[in-house]
Amino acid sequence: MPQLRQLEYLVAVAETEHFRRAAERVNVTQPTLSEQLKSLEQRLGAQLVERTRRRVVITPLGREIVSIARRMLADAEEIRVVAAQGGATLSGVLRLGLPPTIGPYLLPLVIPALQEAYPDLKLYVREELPSGLTPALTEGRHDLIITLLPVKSAELETETLFRERLYLTMAKAHVLAEKKEVMREDLAGEDILALGQGHQLHDVVLALCEDFGARLRYDYEGTSLDTLREMVAMSLGMTFLPGLYAGSVASRDENLAVRTLSDRAVHRTVGLAWRRSSVRAEQYMDLAAIIREQVAKKFEGFAIVA
Repeated sequence: MPQLRQLEYLVAVAETEHFRRAAERVNVTQPTLSEQLKSLEQRLGAQLVERTRRRVVITPLGREIVSIARRMLADAEEIRVVAAQGGATLSGVLRLGLPPTIGPYLLPLVIPALQEAYPDLKLYVREELPSGLTPALTEGRHDLIITLLPVKSAELETETLFRERLYLTMAKAHVLAEKKEVMREDLAGEDILALGQGHQLHDVVLALCEDFGARLRYDYEGTSLDTLREMVAMSLGMTFLPGLYAGSVASRDENLAVRTLSDRAVHRTVGLAWRRSSVRAEQYMDLAAIIREQVAKKFEGFAIVA
């Protein structure tokens, strides 16, 4: 079996694409790192790294092993942390990944409660597009993620946090803004704006447009919820905004009208996900319960607790 230290060296080389920088990252000399990688290749009977004068190239097989190595290293570190804390509660650094349509509007709600419940916990938060969250978690770059459900991976466990309503949002000058109740049929032929491809919200809004007979405008795609809101305020079209954002930002914008569809419940499901191999599953369930409680308290009417 490969040694964890050797796998750490391989991951460092893959991420830096440079032997010297990789050696500096793992605090060994370059000859030691090179020797250990050769030993790993001999143990496995396969070439993992192509060595040239100008660059370092990870072989296709090497990339597969790097992906597995990241998971093994993450699990080993998790075991070390849990053992050090006696398994009692969450502490130390927890690497959390989440999409930009959720993070800025959810974290301010829940972080004070998490700090009170876990005073020794340090959250390292990274936002990225939803399409990259699951692979990053599977490979061990995150300890857990907040993402839209369902997640299609047999390697991950998930826990539902809440169902989040999507709100039809339009400029105050739009003719539909005069209606207290908007129906699906009212959207036929209307221009709808969405975030760009790569965001799960884009796919959700596209499906709604196809269902309602509305037109998705590809020429005006938002790069963030804020830019989407601003384009709607300029009457470039309507959009669907998630409940956390609608409740904290859009509903306070005097240039906008925020409505629910009276004849169709539109929502997305937000959950917590972690690797099945994690030894912290019970603690993550407790963390999920705290998040659900805070959302229910502070966003009643916008986010529906599942």
